[in-house]
Amino acid sequence: MADKGRLKIQCYVNDTYIPVDGTKAILKPSSGQEGESKEINLVTNSSGETEIIELDAPPFSYSQEPSRPTPYSLYDLRIERPGFQDLLINGVQIFSQSLAIQPCNLIKSSNTRSSRADVINIAPNTLNGNYPAKIPEEVDKPLPPPTSGVVLPKPVVPEFITVHAGSPNNDSAPNYKVPYKDYIKNVASCEIYSTWPESTIRANIYAIISFTLNRIYTEWYRGKGKNYDITNSTAYDHAFNYGRNLYDSISVIVDDIFSSYIRRFGRKQPLLTQYCDGKNVQCPGWMTQWGSKYLGDQGKSPYDILTHFYGNDIELVTAEVVEGSPKSYPGYDLTVGSSGPEVQTIQEQLNRIAQNYPLIPKVAVDGVFGNSTSESVKVFQSVFNLPQTGVVDYATWYKISDVYVGVTRIAELRGSVKKTFIPPVSFDIMNNKNVPTLTYFDD
Repeated sequence: MADKGRLKIQCYVNDTYIPVDGTKAILKPSSGQEGESKEINLVTNSSGETEIIELDAPPFSYSQEPSRPTPYSLYDLRIERPGFQDLLINGVQIFSQSLAIQPCNLIKSSNTRSSRADVINIAPNTLNGNYPAKIPEEVDKPLPPPTSGVVLPKPVVPEFITVHAGSPNNDSAPNYKVPYKDYIKNVASCEIYSTWPESTIRANIYAIISFTLNRIYTEWYRGKGKNYDITNSTAYDHAFNYGRNLYDSISVIVDDIFSSYIRRFGRKQPLLTQYCDGKNVQCPGWMTQWGSKYLGDQGKSPYDILTHFYGNDIELVTAEVVEGSPKSYPGYDLTVGSSGPEVQTIQEQLNRIAQNYPLIPKVAVDGVFGNSTSESVKVFQSVFNLPQTGVVDYATWYKISDVYVGVTRIAELRGSVKKTFIPPVSFDIMNNKNVPTLTYFDD
């Protein structure tokens, strides 16, 4: 163990954003690990998070080439809190020079025992484990009669996604209903390395998003009578490991581009972006993960990486509809000097969130984005693993919305008010981000 990685633990009441303070976290190296052997004890603060700690990790170089030793160290975690079931998480993966984030969804002990196990075993990363290769599929999918009775004119970003923890032929496997963005973060943490170049991580996340939205838009499984949207079988879909640790470098990017996907020019449905590792499996016409890594090393942009594998007739577009958000991103960033109802919305939501997260300063709800509002935003961004800019950009707007919904439980009360429209957004290839599209009209 020549290098160091970092870890932060965050604990919530199960299926909410309500933090659990005073939680004891006991961390120790997994059996057979070299390096540190001592037990580490941590306690969560009022935001449900522990301090960030440094841990031994294998050399950074192990994650930069295939056929190297395992590039991450493994730790076992025990979570204890009176009033909640104990939670055991085995095999938390720590990369060199990377911040791992371990979410812990705690089940109240007074409730009926959940169908979700209170022991989570984290499987090896797909680049380091033995997984079935993807079974090739035809890219263009017919659209079946919609199970909801409503034909979707365009892809939408769902609030939740239901994942089948097995192959489509295994009807006995459990299903997990998880927030859509958490699913994308989980898959990316299972399938790529957090130490890869940012452009490579972005390209792979675009591919994961596009594949996922294709499954949802075409009702690939629900149209066949299944009660889920996607599986966690790598032979059919992507790896998904409920309760595993995520990575800051992946989380930030997903929050930034969660609603953007790839499609062919002139097509409506997201591209079924199949890929393989390029080491154990070769897949002409698909992206290879190691190939995307080497292109990122060369300084290629995410779009350049994607066109290298999928062809030049693709575009990156942003879904017009996001489900589950009370109000839509206004189409521009909110910063010091901004004013209006959008600022008031953010102030109201931050103040409600601060009831559960007292470290976040409350602000005057006056519709004026001053220094106090900026500071409140910075603290929020720190707690929820976003760049601490004090600016409410696209990613921060929707993260505030996610947490606001989570702590108020309005997701159960919205009824038909489920879909909100995002103002027109286009993809800025040079800066690898979404930007508002402004339309001018003559008088």
